[in-house]
Amino acid sequence: MKLGYSFCPNDTFIFHALTHGRIPGVEVEEVLADVETLNQWAAEGRLELTKVSYHALFHVLDGYVALRSGGALGRGVGPLLVARPGARLGKVATPGLWTTAHLLLHLAQPQETVCMRYDLIIPAILKGEVDGGVLIHESRFAFQQYGLEARLDLGQWWEEQSGLPLPLGAILARRDLGTERIRQLDAAVRQSLENAWQNPAESHEYIRQHAHELSQQTIDRHIRTYVNDFSREVGSEGEAAVAELHRRAVSAGLVAPSRFSLFRA
Repeated sequence: MKLGYSFCPNDTFIFHALTHGRIPGVEVEEVLADVETLNQWAAEGRLELTKVSYHALFHVLDGYVALRSGGALGRGVGPLLVARPGARLGKVATPGLWTTAHLLLHLAQPQETVCMRYDLIIPAILKGEVDGGVLIHESRFAFQQYGLEARLDLGQWWEEQSGLPLPLGAILARRDLGTERIRQLDAAVRQSLENAWQNPAESHEYIRQHAHELSQQTIDRHIRTYVNDFSREVGSEGEAAVAELHRRAVSAGLVAPSRFSLFRA
């Protein structure tokens, strides 16, 4: 079985044990790609198990269900809209049409956007190709060293508007795997995360191999920010947050309604 996830430290930290034979009874092959590529692959139903943005989940509910473990939700974790000091915000780069960052920007502050891979956004701002950009992953922690300033914290906006944690990314299983197999995979993801917490040194080399920002301080901060109790179990508060984001996306006409459950196969 193939498992798709991003190059980012939170994903490589969580899934190292699962994709390196540390979890008995489950054989999983890694497929690493940027998050928007994974989002679009989900539209094709390409992978049985995959990380996606929660925004993408809302578009593929007929084929996939979210697992309760392995995702990225929390407080103080939101994408940042950044720009050069004093620049007028006209065209803004986002990390992909189906990313949660793109959805949040259009819910909070609709404007002209162009999509590009997340690690290309800061260079595009510095070259003047775009006026600003919405940063995710490691870039969120490194923008100041490039002389950029934060204009809007989309996570803070969400928390003030909803009072709920921000749902960013989920682990999905294809519905055709069946309820029992999906339950087993959910448990395996949780076990992989527990192994990572108990044996953090095991995954250090693997994480650094794939991280775009190689500072160990940045990597550690990234993991602390995005890997939390919601990653172990989404819980009732996390479910409520995902449901509210889905409701707002549907109300804004950005996502079609669906009869399928978010977390139940």
